[in-house]
Amino acid sequence: MTASSSFSSSLQRRRFAAWLALGAASSLLPARAAAPFPEKGRTVRIVLGLAAGGASDAQARFVANKLGEVLQTPVIVENRPGASFILATEEVIRSAPDGYTFMYAPSSVVAQNPQTLAQVRYDPFKDLTPISLGARGPLVLTVHTSVPARTVQELVAYIKANPGKMSYASFGTGTSSHIYGEAFARQAGLDVVHVPYKGGADAAKDFLAGRVQYYFDAAPNAIQNTATGKVRMLAVAAPKRSPMLPDVPTMGEQGVSGVDMPSWLGFYGPARMPAPVVEKLNAALAQVLAMPATRDFFRQGAYEAESSSPKQLADLTRSTYDQWGDIIRKLGLVKQQQ
Repeated sequence: MTASSSFSSSLQRRRFAAWLALGAASSLLPARAAAPFPEKGRTVRIVLGLAAGGASDAQARFVANKLGEVLQTPVIVENRPGASFILATEEVIRSAPDGYTFMYAPSSVVAQNPQTLAQVRYDPFKDLTPISLGARGPLVLTVHTSVPARTVQELVAYIKANPGKMSYASFGTGTSSHIYGEAFARQAGLDVVHVPYKGGADAAKDFLAGRVQYYFDAAPNAIQNTATGKVRMLAVAAPKRSPMLPDVPTMGEQGVSGVDMPSWLGFYGPARMPAPVVEKLNAALAQVLAMPATRDFFRQGAYEAESSSPKQLADLTRSTYDQWGDIIRKLGLVKQQQ
């Protein structure tokens, strides 16, 4: 071995020894703690798949304002309307699972859309993380005052006297308002046209103008539209009357069965969210939803603010999915393109 090669070999051995020593020393250092959630000043997004101005938007913004106070960081609502909430859901699924992006979504997003819309590519049980229930409330069958009907039976009689001339709105193909409209039409033997919209606010414009004649609407929207004097509430689509709308009978009370599932909304994040982050958001949302101001605000629209554990929301998602699946199969509905 030459002097040069001996020196090179010795140098390599010394470098290797130094590398081992550095590795051993670094292993003794405490692990770097994960950044606390939320980081001060970092914005949290609540994605909503509906246009601004509807009841769900108002609820989301109220919660966002209070949640920002609890978390001590900015919380905003980002509207991503269109495609029956699919655009918003995909936005959340693609987001980093760090707690800074989650959505406020009606039950249709996880229970109906995957079973009624051909373009849905997400799995509600694998691609989303349940965080907390948000609210419960019924859909309400409302009719434009140009239609001379004050009961469900009178509406049925009027539609049958005008076959093919009546239309009903929904806040999206495959949503509960659409399926209820379809179930009602099938049960009563009605010849009507379905007109889907991008959300309650968009549907309300044509509905109030009389371009569509009736609508299974979210209770807050129904109350707001009725206040204009252009709309009447005929029935609650729920198993029993709403305590906030005691004078509005159920569909069942008026002879129409199968249109009686209460609706709800929940908070979901992307898959693989860390448990501590989910727990932090869950606790903060529970605090907000229990506030008297929050409860009063939601009750103005005939909704009850209600939180849950992540597991309770996961179980509710599964049971609601199965219940809607039964209805969809009984109606013979097939997945549709939007």
